[in-house]
Amino acid sequence: MEIFDRRTASILTTIVLFIAAGAFIYFAARVLIVFVLAILFAYLLEPLVSRFQRWTRISRGSRSLAILEVYVILCGAIGGISFVVGTQVIDEVEGLIRILPGWLDRFTSGQIALEIGSGRGWSRSTQEWAQRFLSEHSGIMLSWLGSAGTWAAKAAQNAIWIVLIPILAIFLLKEGRAFSEDILEMANRRQQRQFLAGIAGDLNDMLAQYIRSQLILAGLSVAAYMAVLSILRVPFALALGSAAGVMEFVPVVGPLVGGAAILGVALLAGYHHLWIVLAFLIAWRLMQDYFTTPRLMGNTLKLHPLTIIFAVLVGAELGGVVGVYLSIPIAAALRIVWMRWQRVYAPPAIKVA
Repeated sequence: MEIFDRRTASILTTIVLFIAAGAFIYFAARVLIVFVLAILFAYLLEPLVSRFQRWTRISRGSRSLAILEVYVILCGAIGGISFVVGTQVIDEVEGLIRILPGWLDRFTSGQIALEIGSGRGWSRSTQEWAQRFLSEHSGIMLSWLGSAGTWAAKAAQNAIWIVLIPILAIFLLKEGRAFSEDILEMANRRQQRQFLAGIAGDLNDMLAQYIRSQLILAGLSVAAYMAVLSILRVPFALALGSAAGVMEFVPVVGPLVGGAAILGVALLAGYHHLWIVLAFLIAWRLMQDYFTTPRLMGNTLKLHPLTIIFAVLVGAELGGVVGVYLSIPIAAALRIVWMRWQRVYAPPAIKVA
């Protein structure tokens, strides 16, 4: 007498495989994240590499030389931008780091409320209420800052992994097509090949468009923030503008954190035109969300806003900032897999007369 029939054994095997896959993802999460980021970086460079391989005399027909040319140009562009703007940004960041502890002491003690209130004509009772509120809640604020400092320390410890991303991207750019073809060759039946080929094509289009769009959005934000904040003479405009623009890479959460940082520094520095800065941040957010992003993304993601919010929250819970960044393309990839499965494997609907 058999203890398990074939169906029960199949179900138990599937459960064990899922548990093993989950354990592997949990313990190897850092390595997997690096590989995923390397894949996204390769998608970003793929159009340039393909064009260099076709057009330039030096690398015509050579994938390796095209990759080398793109990396040399990329390093030169980063070096040029750092030479022109980087020095000023670094000076402002160092100045902000020196001043920030004093600002925090004034903020947690409530002294900042008296300074702002007296300069803006608040009543004495309002100033005292604001001072008491800040001083009574200083413990909560310091705990938030401590959590942020812990996260920054962990991020600094993992910074070495960032070096691996462009290195891994070189291998992906060179051997990525052959690797995808090998995966397709593993499919035994025509239906399986059709399913995998469709997923590969849709993922290629989605990821390439998503990464390029994110880069353009971040570049536009960096330029807009630095220019407008400098015109408005906001303290540390270049440092705040560059940081807030780079945060555009992190969906939903990044722009909110960047805007809050700009307003917070302006408030602590005693800037007198906060409403103008707030109006600019709202106007820029509306233009990015309802004008620029739809035209750049088009119908690439095809995700409902509630799905995006849910994916971002789950990504933040599982992977922090990196999880937030990867949540939207992963959700879009899952949708692609589901839609392709429906087309290839789902039985046709029966029409009722």
